[in-house]
Amino acid sequence: MVQKQPSSILMEKTEIPKLKNALEDKYKKLNDDQHQKEVDSYERLKTKETNKLPQPTGWRLVVLPFKMKEKTKGGIFLGQDTLERQQVGSNCGLVLAMGPHCYDKGKFPEGPWCKKGEWIIFAKYAGSRIQIDGGEVRLLNDDEVLATIDNPEDILHQY
Repeated sequence: MVQKQPSSILMEKTEIPKLKNALEDKYKKLNDDQHQKEVDSYERLKTKETNKLPQPTGWRLVVLPFKMKEKTKGGIFLGQDTLERQQVGSNCGLVLAMGPHCYDKGKFPEGPWCKKGEWIIFAKYAGSRIQIDGGEVRLLNDDEVLATIDNPEDILHQY
């Protein structure tokens, strides 16, 4: 059995962080531009600063599904595949637009369950998914809203 000299052990320990940092920098540079475009588009949708939003008809709502943060509280970066699956399975969303017949008095005598700009909870795979610039929006029927919430980050999301 060959023993390593202390200087070679020290060199191996110092090279690992350099390699790790180099890979993180490379990954970050490659994804920064694309990620920034996606974040900007998502934020434009969230603040309704886009003209690419479909106008719902009848009793339908346009909902922007809640988008998870890429980094967990523990500092783990989630993969793109995980984030996409989470977005599809998300059950929280922001109401962006409402059709002209949403929550009509005949069907909902007590008034609307939600309003434009509120966060809602809906069934996990409810609604029709539509891809637009900025991500995915869902078209839900007004009776598919299960609850309203103040902050979607209060709801535990599965990974």
